[in-house]
Amino acid sequence: MDLQLHNKNALVTGSTKGIGFAMARVLAKEGANVIVNGRGETSTLEAAQAIGHGAKGIAADVGTAEGCAKLIDQAGQIDILVNNAGIFEPKPFVEIPDEDWQRFFEVNVLSGVRLSRAVLPGMLERNWGRILFVSSESGVQIPAEMIHYGMTKSANLSLVNGIARLTKGTHVTVNAILPGPTASEGVSQFVHELAQEAKQTKEEFEHEFFASVRPTSLIQRFAEVEEVANTTAYYCSPLSSATNGAAIRVDGGVILGT
Repeated sequence: MDLQLHNKNALVTGSTKGIGFAMARVLAKEGANVIVNGRGETSTLEAAQAIGHGAKGIAADVGTAEGCAKLIDQAGQIDILVNNAGIFEPKPFVEIPDEDWQRFFEVNVLSGVRLSRAVLPGMLERNWGRILFVSSESGVQIPAEMIHYGMTKSANLSLVNGIARLTKGTHVTVNAILPGPTASEGVSQFVHELAQEAKQTKEEFEHEFFASVRPTSLIQRFAEVEEVANTTAYYCSPLSSATNGAAIRVDGGVILGT
């Protein structure tokens, strides 16, 4: 299927690895002019080179106002913005200090606020654009082991709900993607470490994880990053024009209900 992304300028934050890298790669293959973003200069440029198809890299820390301003200044016109940059960390609620709450909010929420605020006027003026927030199933069913993370992902859904209303009657759309447990590099490494601690194989740990921690999952496995990226690419495209203000589930059935 041709997603009609040729000559569209797409910025994917946090795209040097994991889901973000997979998203950037799919968009580039579909003909978009992709901007890869990460905090480190070397890793950002290496990721852009690995993606190919003319992708370019801009290193900037979107967890800061200065980093967002730098990224916007260097990126030029943006037709597609994927707010993917994010951090996670399991930690007992009573042990999460104020500094962690603030850091998670800066990276997972305010980065998307700042970048969306910067690109939305241009999209509305040109009467076309796509803004996507990469939320999570954890934004709907808050995980007890990382409540601060779930809070930020719920905030993403609130932002989508509100910003989408500003696009009424236009060809600009604002949506959220809700991945479930996904085998990104960070998650895979985390799972490997926990499996070693429990003296289990990765397969044994994964089976136990879905049996006890995410028992509502229908696929009973970690999704591949490409599965999330393929869905995201569609909602970045002109073909998804009737979907606006939506929370799009790529969660493997973890979320109960519709």
